[in-house]
Amino acid sequence: MTTSVQELLGMFDHLTESEQLDIAVEIFRRALHLDFPPLSDEDLVLNAEEIF
Repeated sequence: MTTSVQELLGMFDHLTESEQLDIAVEIFRRALHLDFPPLSDEDLVLNAEEIF
């Protein structure tokens, strides 16, 4: 994680809950337009292991 991302997350943590929700909605809107490569089976397993 880059320093810029860490700084943004730190600023996010200091926002009110309402502001955090506003930011999250906008990030999700923008992320819909990103071109993500398909996940491999290995990637899916690793992500599942992290969650569970």
